[in-house]
Amino acid sequence: MKPLLHLTLAPASGVPIYRQLMDQIAALVASRRLAPGEFLPSVRQVARELAVNPMTVSKAYSLLERAGVVELVRGQGMRIKDPPMNPGRLKQRQDDLLPLLRQVAATAYQLALTRAQVLELLTPLLEEPDHD
Repeated sequence: MKPLLHLTLAPASGVPIYRQLMDQIAALVASRRLAPGEFLPSVRQVARELAVNPMTVSKAYSLLERAGVVELVRGQGMRIKDPPMNPGRLKQRQDDLLPLLRQVAATAYQLALTRAQVLELLTPLLEEPDHD
């Protein structure tokens, strides 16, 4: 089965699962990997694929709706909204990524990994995910 949306969870990260889902979906929307008008997979599909409680996925979807990222279309599901024109979108995406990069840098320091070693690990992760 093909992974839905290429979402990954890190239960030991300390970040609630619903928040991880929200952040990843919002990032996919901001990067236009999820296009306006596209529908998200159903709550049940995502819950089954990620082995999480459907209420967790439902909470993430509801909060994304409240944030204006998606909209509920009765009988069809959650649809990606067309974001308003915003010239600062790149800056916002960079600002969203910065805390995660700081966490990676701090963990790399604690593990005594060099910059080259971290980049060697990170570079393949930045490639487009396989769509097999």
